[in-house]
Amino acid sequence: MSAAVQKGRFTALNDKDIVVFLIGMRINKRWALHKWLPVFFAMPGMIRELYMNKQKLGFMSLESYLGLRTTVMIQYWQSTEQLIAYAKADKHLKAWQKFNQLTRNNDAVAVYHETYFVKAGQYESIYVNMPPYGLGNALTTVPVLKEQHSASMRLRKR
Repeated sequence: MSAAVQKGRFTALNDKDIVVFLIGMRINKRWALHKWLPVFFAMPGMIRELYMNKQKLGFMSLESYLGLRTTVMIQYWQSTEQLIAYAKADKHLKAWQKFNQLTRNNDAVAVYHETYFVKAGQYESIYVNMPPYGLGNALTTVPVLKEQHSASMRLRKR
């Protein structure tokens, strides 16, 4: 079930420090399904775990995109400490160990990640006639006020 559309102009509150974590996979050899498909299917279990334990883990939300060869998942976290703690947790470590076994001496699949720590007031968003999405799904959205009309106005300094 999809979330309801918020009619009008909305923005996500930018009063909290956040961590934006990008993680993805690239299929280098499409025909080698047996080498990259197990890597692809390792992620759903971890995502279920994140959503079932959001508060405890510090996980806020995510968005996923599947390209022809490359996937990317954009995750929002409360802190780098919580993200790193999850990376060291049992389910993630097991998946990483399995990935290393599956990809050792195998260039059919690749993974990547990028981590960004963003201070409160240093990010902004706008959503027009959208359901909660991205930052707006991770944080609280509010109607855009007259003094928040432009991106520079929403990028208020603390």
